[in-house]
Formats: sequence, structure tokens, C-alpha cells
Amino acid sequence: MNIGSNGTPGAAKAFGRLLRFHRERAKVSQEALGRETGYSKSQVAMIERGERRPRGNFVELADELLGAQGALLEVAKELKASGVAAWFEDYLEEEARAAGIHMYENHLIPGLLQTDAYARAVFSCACPPLDDHEIEAHVTARLSRQALFRRKPTALITFVLERVALTRPLGGQAALKENLLHILDIGQLRNVEIQVMPEERQTHAGLNGPFVLLDTAERRSQLVYVEGQSGRYFLSEQPDVGDVYARYGTLRAQALTPEDSAKLIEQVAREL
Repeated sequence: MNIGSNGTPGAAKAFGRLLRFHRERAKVSQEALGRETGYSKSQVAMIERGERRPRGNFVELADELLGAQGALLEVAKELKASGVAAWFEDYLEEEARAAGIHMYENHLIPGLLQTDAYARAVFSCACPPLDDHEIEAHVTARLSRQALFRRKPTALITFVLERVALTRPLGGQAALKENLLHILDIGQLRNVEIQVMPEERQTHAGLNGPFVLLDTAERRSQLVYVEGQSGRYFLSEQPDVGDVYARYGTLRAQALTPEDSAKLIEQVAREL
């Protein structure tokens, strides 16, 4: 993961722990802190858990109110423009060093395969909406992840994509066509295989939704990463991990071959 000057992994969690320490030391409730900073109690709780970043003048107000003497201001410097949601940082750490990455996606082109225009359209659909500078930071961070395709040591990367993910015109037909051609280019790499799930299948192993499988460094262990509307989590214990890996194997068997998938993607792009 290319961190550069955009912050460090876990910065949001570190800030949240520090905020909670100073709040409890000052005997200020989450509700009271929220009232003074324009946040709700639940939003303050999310910041303390590292699930969201503070906006506006929250840090300045909290530092003064809690008597943190600049400590919150100093740690908050690591939060600015990190380009990823706080809760996603743990996943990125694992992805950056994984020996194998395997994704099943059913409603949009996955981030690792997105172009600038398509990613920008995805983040512009966020609800609640993101600010312009937040969209720019998220797009930059997302595109930087694609260094994984050509990094050393080489990672084996596979995808199973629902056909609808390749036809939903996020950003418009031109943006979608550009992204489909990009997928075809990535699919030519020796360490990447991309398969499409045909719509006419009468049996389907992925009805529980999208997920990511990670073979950790040197393939010593395996992880499953799942996101949902109200949470995200890792699976690392058996039999859960084995069950999802078996499910992915079935999905690959049900999907079109990489060669036939490339032909389908090319056809979809040509018709746009």
C-alpha cells in the first residue's frame, strides 16, 4: 500500500483511542462532546472506534474542551486525506502483502479493476455524499492499489464478476466502456484471471453476496473479508474460511472460462 504523505494505517483508530482517553479523563460524556462539536452521540462513538474521521473543527473544539493540550491536534495530522475509510485500513494492510487475492462481486466493477472515471462515479454515488476533496482522495487511493497487479513478489489475483456488474453504466457509457477495455488489459497479465458469471445459470453458489479471499504472505494462512450495509468483518477460523473457499471454487466452476469471459467483455464494450 502506498501511504506516502496521506496518513498511516490505523491512524483513525489511534486518534479514536486518544479521544476516548481524554474524554473519560475529563469526565465528559459522548453526548456532551457531541453537543459542543455539532455531532451526535453515535457519531462521536464512531470516531472513538476509528470508524469515521472527524470533520470541520471537531478536533480543535474537542482538544480545547477536553484539555488535551494539543495531543489530539497532533495525532489528527495523520488523518488528513488518507483516501480510505478508517474501517478499510485493516483490509488494505492484508491486501498489500497477500500472496493471493480472490474476489467475487455482484453489483459493480471491483475497486482493483476500476478506472479513474468509473471510480469517481462510484464515490459520487456515496450516500451521505462526499465532499469534492474526499472524492479526489478516495479515487487516488483506490487507483494506487492497482500496483498490486505488477508488484514483486507476484500475487495471484482472480475475479468472478456478475455480468450485471459489467453493464451498469456508472459514470455513463463512455466511462463504462473505458473500464471494460481496462479490464481486458488487466486480464492479459499472467498472474490475473477474470471470469464472468452468466445470467442464465439456474444454480448459483454466490447468493450470499460478495466477498474477498486473501492468501496471506507465504500462504501460511487464509482470510475471508466481507462487507455489508452496517458492518464488515474478517473470517479467520475453520470451518468458516474453508466453507467460503469452497464456495469460491464452485463459483469459478459455474462461471465462464477466462477466455470466454474476455470475449463477452469485449462484446459488451463493443455494443456501448
